Amino acid sequence: MAEDRYNLKNPAVKRILQEVKEMQSNPSDDFMSLPLEENIFEWQFAIRGPGDTEFEGGIYHGRIQLPAEYPFKPPSFMLLTPNGRFETQTKICLSISNHHPEHWQPSWSVRTALVALIAFMPTNPNGALGSLDYKKEERRALAIKSREAAPKFGTPERQKLIDEIHEYMLSKAPPVPQLSTCEEQPGNREGEAQASSIDAMVAGAGEGLPAPVGDRIIEEVQEDLPASMNPNPVVAGTSREVPANASGVQLQPKPETRVQKPADDRLFTWAAVGLTIAILVLLLKKFMKSNGHGAVFMDGS
Repeated sequence: MAEDRYNLKNPAVKRILQEVKEMQSNPSDDFMSLPLEENIFEWQFAIRGPGDTEFEGGIYHGRIQLPAEYPFKPPSFMLLTPNGRFETQTKICLSISNHHPEHWQPSWSVRTALVALIAFMPTNPNGALGSLDYKKEERRALAIKSREAAPKFGTPERQKLIDEIHEYMLSKAPPVPQLSTCEEQPGNREGEAQASSIDAMVAGAGEGLPAPVGDRIIEEVQEDLPASMNPNPVVAGTSREVPANASGVQLQPKPETRVQKPADDRLFTWAAVGLTIAILVLLLKKFMKSNGHGAVFMDGS
């Protein structure tokens, strides 16, 4: 790169040339980015799809346009490779892009922005400008296709740089995980798990379920159903009742033990009755005497 073409006293030029040297001296397997020979404010880049996602193994090319006020103003980003997450040849809206200059920090660099872009790939687009929301299968297919050839864009100078970056990234990228012919749907897996769980419960119903479990099942069914409905509740999906106990042995009722009262209790009862009668008689005599009927009462006695 001919540095004598640019004013080295310009803060933006000085910063960009520093980043170019840093990018060349410390390469990464996850991305590569270099400016055009004729315009150091325009960079071509390629990132590797993040692992354990539908983008894994893919090589995604793009373009960075640095402003004249760089690094005090953020760059703009544009993807060139179809990926299913961002539109191609459209400036995308990210917190590190020129769409949100309020978030940009002058200490950030092209390297920082590329690392952030990789992290943004598997996130939810939420309707952001320049975002797409393809299915995982479609994104996986695009990841495989992205390795076949570099995208065609711009002048021969740009295309030459894009091809060089693609060859470098292809040599570092791991193979793309193969697409399965029939991927299980989450609902199917849940249904199979529930079915197997129900089958295990039914199979174990006749192999000695604990008595408390059976009792609780029957009580809950009886509480939920009206009295006019089936009085003999059964477990759904089976034709047999849950046993009350594990062994099936019927419990015999315990004989009632009666304690006989001793004869002294009856004597005490009669004595209390007699004492009560005597007290009532005395009270009656006193009442008659106080009302002037005492003589009559005495004569009659």
